[in-house]
Amino acid sequence: MNFKKIIIYQQDILFDILNEIKENFDFDLIKVDKEVFDKYKNSEKKDFILITNSEKKISKNQLIIDEKPVKIEKLLQQINIKFLKEKFKYQSDVSIGKYQLDLNSREISKEDKTIDLTEREINLILYLKNSSGAVKIEQLQKEVWEHGSKLETHTVETHIYRLRKKIKDKFNDNDFIISSKNGYIIN
Repeated sequence: MNFKKIIIYQQDILFDILNEIKENFDFDLIKVDKEVFDKYKNSEKKDFILITNSEKKISKNQLIIDEKPVKIEKLLQQINIKFLKEKFKYQSDVSIGKYQLDLNSREISKEDKTIDLTEREINLILYLKNSSGAVKIEQLQKEVWEHGSKLETHTVETHIYRLRKKIKDKFNDNDFIISSKNGYIIN
């Protein structure tokens, strides 16, 4: 996702200034009218930063310039920081079926319920999610736990059992991780 789009509404002078020097930075600059602004404001897509003259927060992607006049260096710094935060947040959120996995806070959530996860549980979930099919215990031992395949251990089964229990207790979901004769798979 490209977070390099600045939407400017009701800030004609700011648009003109940024438009004059736009070859010095790597974002798209878009001046919009009320109709287009409302589409961005209410959009589910969050690949832009919104700059308006409103002091009221109307969008998560809105950049409010509270000090006026503002130095152009400071404004560009604020824009870049906002881009970085949005990119970081976007890269840390992973959709897994009806769940959201937040890699930064190590939580999995569904609607308004959240569970804390260990780093190993996150690695296990991500490995299963990114696999094209069922994954055998030996493969999980090798790839997630970095154990040799000759080890006699029930580490994988124990972790999966505990993770399933967490998911069942909090979300009442028995089918998050399914086991079959071919191994484990995320549902």
